[in-house]
Amino acid sequence: MIKKEIIIGFTIGLLTNIIGFIICVFIFSALSSQGLSFTEMIKASAENDSLGSLIALGAMPNLLIFFLFLRKNNIYRARGVLLATLIAAICIAISKFG
Repeated sequence: MIKKEIIIGFTIGLLTNIIGFIICVFIFSALSSQGLSFTEMIKASAENDSLGSLIALGAMPNLLIFFLFLRKNNIYRARGVLLATLIAAICIAISKFG
């Protein structure tokens, strides 16, 4: 039962992170002066070493989900969201230093 709750929180955290990342890329591609598409924006951010920043901005909604689960007393789901955020932090470290 506890593992199931952690897996649910982890899945929600990953999906929230992915959706946040996609939204950030769309916003920055719309605001870019060069008119870059979605894939071009990801390639350009990887070349400029700013992909980690996009991942970090995409992980911001996890904060809201984490506190929502804490408020509803779903401690184990909050742990899953925290684990997903930790995975995002590891991806950021790999993109910055790898």
